[in-house]
Amino acid sequence: MTTELESLPGRYKLRMAAHCIRGGGILAYPTEAVYGLGCDPWDRAAVQRLLAIKRRPEHKGLILIGADFAQLEPFVEPLDAARMQAVLATWPGPNTWLLPTRAGMPDWLRGRHATLAVRVTAHPIAAALCTTASSALVSTSANISDRPPARTPLQVRLTLGHQVDLVLAGHCGTRARPSTIRDGRTGAVIRA
Repeated sequence: MTTELESLPGRYKLRMAAHCIRGGGILAYPTEAVYGLGCDPWDRAAVQRLLAIKRRPEHKGLILIGADFAQLEPFVEPLDAARMQAVLATWPGPNTWLLPTRAGMPDWLRGRHATLAVRVTAHPIAAALCTTASSALVSTSANISDRPPARTPLQVRLTLGHQVDLVLAGHCGTRARPSTIRDGRTGAVIRA
């Protein structure tokens, strides 16, 4: 059953959301452009449930967000100094980078790729959520695949019903489109 936190104080909402994540729950929260669906990236059952809600195949891989690069480092191999400097210069912000995965990275995160999509979010609620949870989070648009993403808590509820355990209400950023995705090794734009 979906829990609403709109009437609770901010810090308490974030603690409840972090508790949901640590308990294997699926959370909807605002990001720079749309509502995201998130969960603990190390929790295979939670990730598979999130993929089932979206009707997204596992082989496509997912995006992880963090409040800072330190939260993403356990998942990716660093690039050479010049390339890493170019990546870090775009964060925090709506820039997702494909970076090589660390050895042993689970398929449920990277899909069939040798890279993982990662972003240091500039959205204050999403960043505070990562900080409160002390973890990077899976971040994929709150929608069923190939349908428009939700931009409000009401749209999340209308689209996904009670499949989401908790909706962290707030305003999305002003971007009209989801984050730009670039290849960290080359800088090439994959999604504008």
